[in-house]
Amino acid sequence: MRPTGSAAELEARRLRAVDLLRDGKSNTEVARLVGADVSSVKRWKRAVAQGGVAALAAKPNRGRPPRLTLEQMQSLASLVRTGARAAGFRSDLWTCRRVAQAIRDRFAVTYHPDHVGRILHALGFSQQKPQRRASQRDETAIERWRKSDWARIKKRAGDVKLSSSFSTKRASSSSR
Repeated sequence: MRPTGSAAELEARRLRAVDLLRDGKSNTEVARLVGADVSSVKRWKRAVAQGGVAALAAKPNRGRPPRLTLEQMQSLASLVRTGARAAGFRSDLWTCRRVAQAIRDRFAVTYHPDHVGRILHALGFSQQKPQRRASQRDETAIERWRKSDWARIKKRAGDVKLSSSFSTKRASSSSR
């Protein structure tokens, strides 16, 4: 299991271990001080003996290269910002499936729609859920109603009073 920390932090830990070894500390003591296993300290000691301190330098973890270039990613971000209609879709709603299709059409690169969400997140986009509203909705009429009629018909907690015939207590046993 890989220890926690960035590559630079782990390299600094290895270099500190070598300094402690040079100061005459034992492998066990160095391992305890830097928070590593004794076998790791032995491996670092052997690496320094064979290749010098440069052998402890952090090695980049390259991984698989991305299929889209940086320019293509920037182009994709601007495409998403312009809207789905501009990309040829009927509505202006972007879905991961639509973005995957746009990537396939424009860049000839295929991504699974689930992965497209990760790409969009890396570009700074977040999931949005559109509000469902009727296309015939008249905002000015709604606001006018809210200010005049709603204020008149709205019930407040203090406005409702219990009638005297209603009692919250249980009927006594003598009335049965």
